[in-house]
Amino acid sequence: SVVPDVHAACPDATVTQEILQAGFHRELLVEIELDGVGEDAGRCAVAARTRLPPGIYMDPYELASLQQHNLTKVVLVPEAVDVEAPEYSATELLVLLYLEPNPRCSRCFRATLPMHGRYHRPAEDSEEALVVLKSPEVLVCCCDNRLSAECWMPAEVEAPCSGKPNSPCQWYSVRHKPVHEESILQVPVGLRQHSSIVCVLTLLATGLCSSLILAAVCKHGHFS
Repeated sequence: SVVPDVHAACPDATVTQEILQAGFHRELLVEIELDGVGEDAGRCAVAARTRLPPGIYMDPYELASLQQHNLTKVVLVPEAVDVEAPEYSATELLVLLYLEPNPRCSRCFRATLPMHGRYHRPAEDSEEALVVLKSPEVLVCCCDNRLSAECWMPAEVEAPCSGKPNSPCQWYSVRHKPVHEESILQVPVGLRQHSSIVCVLTLLATGLCSSLILAAVCKHGHFS
């Protein structure tokens, strides 16, 4: 007899992750389409959990402002982020991004989030450093439904289902098919052979600005 494949009938998801814009300041676009959930998809909360490598970060103050205006829902771990740290002294971040339903598709969810590239060490022969961002994990929380244990794997997530602190719910990890296994972020870097020129220009600019400030103080300052 043929043993039926239980997982073949289980819901899964298709994940699309894109990095928009150029330079140090980017946007991360995540789109998820649930398959096999049916009409219940609209009653589910969907989130993408991803790890940001040290080469990129999200600004917690910027995220707080966006959340205050209900423009995004996101949980950042750790909450305190050194936005000035260079890539070689930074650590990875864990991001839980809540997705919003796509009005054009009943089974589709999407969200965008600002992210920023960190400064890298100067390179020998390239003006760009490559940062690899893996495809996110798909998490679903359908608080009104009984979910099959064969299809859904409980996930350890210390975040409420709806993004509100008083609405606890069990998150589940969903099998997913990423359109791309990883995304590549190109971050501008300086060249080592330009270091002496940069140092000289920086010293000249610092000396000029200091002289202008001192001259303005001497001319317009009031001394007792």
